[in-house]
Amino acid sequence: MVFLVLIQDTIGGVNGGVDHRSGLLTTGQAAALLGASRQHVVDLCNRGVLPCLTTGQHRRIPRAAVEQLAFGTTPDRKLTRDQERSLWLHRVVAGKLALDPDAGLALARANLARLGDGPAGRSGPWLAGWAAVLDLGPTAVLDMLTSRDEHAVELRQNSPFAGLLTEPERQAALAAFRRHGSSGREADRPAA
Repeated sequence: MVFLVLIQDTIGGVNGGVDHRSGLLTTGQAAALLGASRQHVVDLCNRGVLPCLTTGQHRRIPRAAVEQLAFGTTPDRKLTRDQERSLWLHRVVAGKLALDPDAGLALARANLARLGDGPAGRSGPWLAGWAAVLDLGPTAVLDMLTSRDEHAVELRQNSPFAGLLTEPERQAALAAFRRHGSSGREADRPAA
């Protein structure tokens, strides 16, 4: 609930950027809520991931659908091999973060500050998304690091946790992924 309030404050306006009569968002408002670009929201609509109503060339997206995408879980979601590898690595990051949340969050905040000093380019919305999640504390961060939902998958592509794993830890995690981490089929593989 706190995250929703933060997002509403980010969108701005007295009504949080929502037409309360219809509960519909513009693509720009949906993008702000998702921490994504407006074009990404348009692409999600075109692919059928987000339902939308179209008036002329303008799209209106139900707020509930945007919130479901942003905060809901889809455990049966199929990930690409790269996304699976990223999830595997971030599970290791989550384990290390759980052991020392203060140090892990401090490193992530320092990385965000360093990245924010340079040209943010296309990663700007994702860095802002991570900043909002970090402000919610370790539990929210752990959830984001290990979630399969689309928003978490996208956030992990711009992770502020570089340097939390040592290179030997990272290499060991990647080796374990190569052996066991293919699309959740590790139970189907014979023991080596």
